[in-house]
Amino acid sequence: MRILVTGGAGFIGSAVIRHIIENTHHHVLNVDKLTYAGNLESLQSIKKSERYQFFQTDICDQVELEKIFENFQPNVVMHLAAESHVDRSIDGPATFIQTNIVGTYSLLEAARKYWLSLTAEVKESFRFHHISTDEVYGDLEGTTDLFKETTPYAPSSPYSASKASSDHLVRAWHRTYGLPTIVTNCSNNYGPYHFPEKLIPLVILNALDMKPLPIYGKGDQIRDWLFVEDHARALYQVVTTGAVGQTYNIGGHNEKQNIEVVKTICNILDELKPQANGQKYESLIKFVEDRPGHDLRYAIDAGKIEKDLGWKPLETFETGIRKTVEWYLNNLDWSRRVQDGSYQRERLGVNAQ
Repeated sequence: MRILVTGGAGFIGSAVIRHIIENTHHHVLNVDKLTYAGNLESLQSIKKSERYQFFQTDICDQVELEKIFENFQPNVVMHLAAESHVDRSIDGPATFIQTNIVGTYSLLEAARKYWLSLTAEVKESFRFHHISTDEVYGDLEGTTDLFKETTPYAPSSPYSASKASSDHLVRAWHRTYGLPTIVTNCSNNYGPYHFPEKLIPLVILNALDMKPLPIYGKGDQIRDWLFVEDHARALYQVVTTGAVGQTYNIGGHNEKQNIEVVKTICNILDELKPQANGQKYESLIKFVEDRPGHDLRYAIDAGKIEKDLGWKPLETFETGIRKTVEWYLNNLDWSRRVQDGSYQRERLGVNAQ
């Protein structure tokens, strides 16, 4: 099978490619623009494989995409290319609209043109898998409910609104044109190779540098945490065995308050890399003004993907977070190299007026 992965140099995309190359015989073409959060170093372990190719382009360039489809002849598209940081979307929403909405439209049209040219048998087996987020569902504050595949959309940020729009486009291309699409919505990912603007790597790296550990509001925001390698397995399972036209929610069964997450990281660091002066890392915690429109609780019901496709996460939060902290301790050079000077772990998302 030939798999075209967009955004394959990003956090989740690179985990998907590593999983496919290391565990299957499929061929992968990675199409990535290489923005600040995309880094080919995340693919060092598989880059020499004869089944892996990389092509740098912008998914908004439909003409270039059409050439890529024609040359690579994919059986499957896994669409992960996206601007994905809520705080950045508050500071500058235009890029999110362009990449997440216009880019998805351009990719859908290139895929549709290619799909229509296929023989009946190949056409039947083609899949367009769109990877999205649970943030499109909005906020579960004040309830014990879980996000289901049927939960109405109520996005709160420019980021989640742009992803909701892209989800709607993908479903419309299936309903209107018959393009065989599948959508997945995932909870918060974490794990190795995560760009340091996100909570978990930011806390690990700040702690090691003895910098403050910023916590929004009271730190009582709840997220369901999904180990990225579990997510990669799930995405491969969906694209190979999922039903066309269906949506699958993917979660880790690990609801945690942000303050719990940060304290857990601090405790692991106290054990694995204690400070010379005996000071606890928890003493670096600093509560800061909450981000505008911050959703309090997200939580995924991943029952459908377990029941229909047999997937469930292998990592608990406790095992996954320990693996993550250990990875960063062993790969500090990677973290320093991916921060190219444009991002120095400063607070984002507070300058929008």
